[in-house]
Amino acid sequence: MGTMTRVAILTASDSGARGDRADASGDVIATRCIEAGHTLVRRAILGDDRASLAAALAGWCDEGIADVIITTGGTGLTARDVTPEATREIGEREVPGIPIALALGGLRKTPFAALSRGAAVTRGVTLVVNLPGSPGAVAEGMDVLLPLLDHVAELLRGPVNHDGRQM
Repeated sequence: MGTMTRVAILTASDSGARGDRADASGDVIATRCIEAGHTLVRRAILGDDRASLAAALAGWCDEGIADVIITTGGTGLTARDVTPEATREIGEREVPGIPIALALGGLRKTPFAALSRGAAVTRGVTLVVNLPGSPGAVAEGMDVLLPLLDHVAELLRGPVNHDGRQM
């Protein structure tokens, strides 16, 4: 097996950014990624502000620090839920199957999963995926995402020789 996937976590939460609420959902992502053998390279909490979220996502992608950036929070229907818009703004290509898979997984547990508006995009060699803000929904989302991460990272890094080295 090749290198483990480098994962960054961006939490969108006004109360989390103010320090009023613990980042339980970010903790779920971090724990699940580390348990699966991935490397956690960066983690931040920002308020629900489209420009700030877009700038952070674009910067992390352009720096090439992570193979996958997983966001949590800001995917619902309130006026402050702007994470999908920020994600689409910085994305170069949509990956529509991931939100479909996440919705299907969530719908097995609750009809409210249909209300999540999360996006998945690539920018450069990084995949950005939005998960909801609730720790339960994040855990379900990680069940869907974890089996994909190594393959996604391999595909985005580009063609490899038969001996596994980058071309």
